Amino acid sequence: MQNITRRSFLAASTMAPLALSAAGGKIPVGLELYSVRNEMGKDLPATVTAVAKMGYQVVEFFAPYYDWTEDYAKQVRKLLDDLGIRCNSTHNGPKSFSTDGMQKAIDLNKILGAKYVVMASAGKVVGLDGWRALGGTLTAACEKLKAVGLRAGYHNHQTEFQLLDGKRPIEVLAANTPKEFMLQLDVGTCVEVGQDPVAWIKANPGRINSLHLKDWAPDKGYGVLFGEGVCPWRQIFAAAESVGGVEYYLIEQEGSRFAELETAQRCLAAYKKTRSL
Repeated sequence: MQNITRRSFLAASTMAPLALSAAGGKIPVGLELYSVRNEMGKDLPATVTAVAKMGYQVVEFFAPYYDWTEDYAKQVRKLLDDLGIRCNSTHNGPKSFSTDGMQKAIDLNKILGAKYVVMASAGKVVGLDGWRALGGTLTAACEKLKAVGLRAGYHNHQTEFQLLDGKRPIEVLAANTPKEFMLQLDVGTCVEVGQDPVAWIKANPGRINSLHLKDWAPDKGYGVLFGEGVCPWRQIFAAAESVGGVEYYLIEQEGSRFAELETAQRCLAAYKKTRSL
């Protein structure tokens, strides 16, 4: 790894299966590496190694990965393989879904062994027609990615769950993308704007293939560890696993009272405790 530089992260009947999945590892839990972005900037190999040693099974690289060379990506893949963890998805800017930029995203994701190429943000979108147009762009990307064994997805923030001309943009995206398009649910941002993540999961069966487990509290915002906020985690897990089609979870943290790596470790411990209750 010498060549890797510092530039380059319900009902009671459902409760028994939840405990079983936590104990048996049926639904892998990973870390969105944005949670440790400062550590990643200092030393990517050491950070990913530390994350794996904590017990995380999956990682998701965020947008700067797109600047990697293929050789760099191969070194990262070797590190993941040596550590016994996987990269199931990457976060991407709009360039990865453009005619000129998609091939590089494909090449890097294939090297990393990812399954999903996720748009992390659409940038400025004007009106519901803009969201419909984005749905068309993402649908076209779905077809191209599907041809090479990859799937497309979209990661929501607050904006997508806020009413716009009587409709939520996330509903427009869901209606204007194919069923195999992943709606990656950022739980905290959904809850922050007063929306119900459980209802959203149930309304989109089979499409919530991964979730960002980011908690939120009215008095502290995102500066809380997993389980310290108001997100109804056990109901969310039940919905995700019974109808949502979840394949893996990703803990995400934007900053807490602890250092990044300690935060990641504490969040994982809290997650495991919640799943064992």
